[in-house]
Amino acid sequence: MTIVDFQDVHRAYTEGDDVLAGVSFSIASGQVVGLLGKNGAGKTTLLRIAMGMIDAQKGSARVFGLDPRTEPLDVKRRVGYVSEDQILPPQLRVDGVIALHKSLFPTWDDELARGMIERFSIPGRQKIKTLSKGQARQVALLCAVAHRPELLVLDEPAGGLDPAARRDFLETSIQLLNESGTTILFSSHYMTDVERLADRIVMLHDGRVLIDTELDELRESYSLALVQRQTDVSREGLLALDACLGVRDRADALHAVFELEPTRVEALLSGEMGLREVRCTRIALEEMFIELAGGQS
Repeated sequence: MTIVDFQDVHRAYTEGDDVLAGVSFSIASGQVVGLLGKNGAGKTTLLRIAMGMIDAQKGSARVFGLDPRTEPLDVKRRVGYVSEDQILPPQLRVDGVIALHKSLFPTWDDELARGMIERFSIPGRQKIKTLSKGQARQVALLCAVAHRPELLVLDEPAGGLDPAARRDFLETSIQLLNESGTTILFSSHYMTDVERLADRIVMLHDGRVLIDTELDELRESYSLALVQRQTDVSREGLLALDACLGVRDRADALHAVFELEPTRVEALLSGEMGLREVRCTRIALEEMFIELAGGQS
């Protein structure tokens, strides 16, 4: 079953400057998808379109087969959402915010909510405005997951949190996934969190999908080649190769990322460019993100 479906999604905030320029991918039930991209790549815009907060100006977004703009209630009662800049009512007490969310979701699980209150030591009688950033994010997470949503959307939810709070946040998401089979779409700049939670990676660049692959496949089938400067190979020449995703021009060498495993990259560079001694290695997710974020034409 398809839970989320983006088809040729476009969105611009100023005319002629597309933040999203034709994004297409789908997410099946039970998948955990990490959405990557440098700042300004369109991650938050795409997630807000999925939540029905803004329109796609071209193309379509469907959640559970529904349009989140025209059928917002049918979508949102099946979705949990937490974002880095999410604002809860500052004048309300924590227990009031929890009670409000409980009234909105018929699938609310009191036992799960109580367990999270105890786990996070959430102070129910305090007003939201008196909470630390970490405490407020924990309340937001509780409100997002205590109704056991079919889809959990997380937009940089651990941004600005200390390592202990980030770990608790992540472990709670994993617990929900294991217990309920919840589908998760999340963005994060913490690659260790992405590797721990995601089973699939979608990377946005220049408003489009640059990579869409299973995390295990990425570990096995993507490589970094270091092409030394004494060769006559150019950055443009490498980018022209079909399997080359990006090239970063560094002081030591040209760093080229390929959608091939290392021995095949070596064979490609030897056959196409006459390069005989190029260092090719498998590439870790964080290293790949750094190389591709700075290595596109």
